[in-house]
Amino acid sequence: MVPESLIVKTASEITLVLLALAILLAFVRMFMGPTQADRIVALDLISVLIVATLAALSVYTGQKAFMDVAIAYALIAFLGTVALARFRERLARRGGVDAGEEEL
Repeated sequence: MVPESLIVKTASEITLVLLALAILLAFVRMFMGPTQADRIVALDLISVLIVATLAALSVYTGQKAFMDVAIAYALIAFLGTVALARFRERLARRGGVDAGEEEL
């Protein structure tokens, strides 16, 4: 019979690898665009994936401090996403960036 801690450790390792791959793909999307809204969504996705990575790391190492950092990071990331969305909305109202306009 396999010890439960070995199963949890293996599952955590697999989760951390998949989350790292997802973060890498989100970075690619953030740099490729094509629009500013796509970049903002990709940045928000990266923030969510970082929170998930911190939670998985907390399970993997058994340290609860990573969960505290994940909660604080989630709150700050949410405020950053709201600020970017408001900034984009104000630019669109002024005629600086249209909702469907592609950037070069």
